[in-house]
Amino acid sequence: MLLELHGGPGASNLIYAARTREWERHFTVVRWDMRGAGKTFGHTGPSGQGEMSLAQLERDGVEVTEHVRARLGVDKVVLVGCSFGSFIALRLARRHPELFSAYVGTDQNINGGGRDHTAYRRLLERLENSGKNKDLAAITAMTSDRSAWTTADWSQFNKHTVGSDPLTFDTVKKVVMGSLLTSPLHSLGEVRTYVKAMSFSECLAPQSVTIDEWAEGTDFAIPFFLFQGALDVITPASSAERFFDDVTAPVKNFALIEDASHFAAFRRPDRFLDLLQTHVRPVITAHVTPAAHTSSND
Repeated sequence: MLLELHGGPGASNLIYAARTREWERHFTVVRWDMRGAGKTFGHTGPSGQGEMSLAQLERDGVEVTEHVRARLGVDKVVLVGCSFGSFIALRLARRHPELFSAYVGTDQNINGGGRDHTAYRRLLERLENSGKNKDLAAITAMTSDRSAWTTADWSQFNKHTVGSDPLTFDTVKKVVMGSLLTSPLHSLGEVRTYVKAMSFSECLAPQSVTIDEWAEGTDFAIPFFLFQGALDVITPASSAERFFDDVTAPVKNFALIEDASHFAAFRRPDRFLDLLQTHVRPVITAHVTPAAHTSSND
C-alpha cells in the first residue's frame, strides 16, 4: 500500500491516475489531496482550509495514515514523498516509523539550512549561457538567500527554472498540464480550482527555508529509498544523494530515473514502478538485514 504526499505546494497527484494505472496492478495507491490542494481545497475554498503550515500538514499526515490503516486493514504503509511533499514525508518517516514499512522519496527536496545553492547556481548558468540577460539580472538580484524571498520571488524562480530547461519545460507542458487537462477525475471547474489551490498554497514555500534535514536527523528506523530524476533541475539529484550518503537505515537505496527531470515518477511511470518492484517490494515482504545498503544508478 502506497500513501503519496504530493508536491507543489498545493499540486495534487490525483491528475496522474491515468498515467500510473499500471501501478495499481501491484499496489494499492492512496493519493491524499492535502489541505489547500485539489479537491480538498475545492470542497470549502480558502476560508475552510484552516492552519496552513508544515507542522499542521505533518499532523494531518499522521491522521490520514491512521485512517488509511484502519480503512484498508493494514499495519503499515509505504510512504511516498513527492517534491514539496517530501518535506512533510521525511518528518513523518523520522517521527512515526511505527506507521510505515518504508520511505520512498522522489523529486526529493533536501534543504540544508540554507547552505545548498545548487539549483540557484545552475539556473544562473543556464540563463547566462542562453543570453537571457534580463532574466539573469532578475534572479541575481534575488540572491541565493531564500529566507529573504517573497512569495513573488519564489514564483519567479520556479518559472525561470522550468522555462530555462527544455526537458523540464516539456515535462510540465506534456505530463503535468496534459494530465490535468485530460484527467477523467476532474471537471473543467475542478481544473480551475486546481490552479487556484496552487496559488493559495504558495504561502507554504517560504516555511521550508529554515529546514535543515541534517539537523532534523539522518537516522531512519525504516528502509529508505530515493528515486530521483537524473536531470532534475528543481531538486537536483546531487543534493539528494549527498543527504542519502549520510542516512543510516536498515536498508537504503539510491537510484536515478534516466531521461527525466522533475516529475520523474510521472514522466517515467514504468521506470518508477520497476524500482518499486525491484528494490522496495522485496524489502517490505522479506526479513530485512540491518547492515544492508546500496547506492546505484540502475
